[in-house]
Amino acid sequence: MASPTGTTDAPFGRMLTAMVTPFTADGEVDYVAVRRLATYLVDEQHNDGLIVNGTTGESPTTSDEEKQRIVSAVLEVVGDRATVVAGAGTNDTRHSVELAKQAARAGAHGLLVVTPYYNKPPQEGLYRHFSAVADATDLPVMLYDIPGRSGVPIKTETLIRLAQHERIVAVKDAKGDLFAGGQVMSATDLAFYSGDDLLNLAWLSLGAAGFVSVVGHVVGAELARMIRLHKNGDVAQALAIHSQVSPVVDGIMLRAGGAIMAKAALSMVGVPVGPVRLPLVDATEKQIAELRACLVAGGVKLTDA
Repeated sequence: MASPTGTTDAPFGRMLTAMVTPFTADGEVDYVAVRRLATYLVDEQHNDGLIVNGTTGESPTTSDEEKQRIVSAVLEVVGDRATVVAGAGTNDTRHSVELAKQAARAGAHGLLVVTPYYNKPPQEGLYRHFSAVADATDLPVMLYDIPGRSGVPIKTETLIRLAQHERIVAVKDAKGDLFAGGQVMSATDLAFYSGDDLLNLAWLSLGAAGFVSVVGHVVGAELARMIRLHKNGDVAQALAIHSQVSPVVDGIMLRAGGAIMAKAALSMVGVPVGPVRLPLVDATEKQIAELRACLVAGGVKLTDA
């Protein structure tokens, strides 16, 4: 299925949020809340794309059946007006291939494939892993480079080599090496997406296509406006938005981890999504108080008591 918001230079859209997975109080996936959250992110937070079943969506703790139902639920409510990208990355190539095929059958518009974690494969292993997943379907692929969690970076030469694959079209960068990213952009047609909210504006300055954000759960509209302003040459106003939302980035990304704090933040803005699953644990009272102060400082309108 063709992406409804993709362009040549931004194949998955520009403003994407790595969506949390709502759970009920007893730990089951809350599919009603999945639909509600996806609608809120697109209609109110101005996302033109969503990543589902990524690590912010606690994908290591959701079953393959749950992943398929989540993709279908999100497509049902926003698939006609937002690009829906399904996480298909694991540290098992065969499993990743099956998840990619499952996502394609469900109707996803694209795939996000993270570097295999824990295994610490050599670069040739990364090349073969990503190529195998990209070969498995006709969907465009966004690579996810996050060595802080996976243990291994995708090196510049490997990214340049992978860019030759017709379906590997983008990179979500959470490596934080702006110089290396610039080299890859200069040498290939890969679209880069900031995968680190701390560096969103910096990536735009290098020509990034857009963001795959966590703070987009509550300031997506502001980030979408930042992208538009910067693309239109109004760097000063883009910088002003960057400064405005910086406390929100601090509160969500630098305290207890993205999924934990994003879920806490959503509760504060009137979009409850339930708890996290073990081994994650919910935010403490102290962390919630700190988060609340950060959201207020960033201009986020809170609706909870």
